[in-house]
Amino acid sequence: MYSIDIEKRCGCVKRSGLEFPKAFEDKKEAEFEALKLVNYMNAKFCKKHRFFVNEEGDTFKIYVELSCPKIS
Repeated sequence: MYSIDIEKRCGCVKRSGLEFPKAFEDKKEAEFEALKLVNYMNAKFCKKHRFFVNEEGDTFKIYVELSCPKIS
């Protein structure tokens, strides 16, 4: 059994209605879904945070970090 979980649920994650953890039988499916979620979150959420995924044993953990401010 493989899972996707998120380190910290910022306001965008909470408002999105996404539920964590998510469970999968297949490792490749879990990895694909984690990468798809991260791409979606980086494209659609507020841009104050950047999301990335890291494999930790049987869990694909999504981490949140503050985005660097834009320099004009």
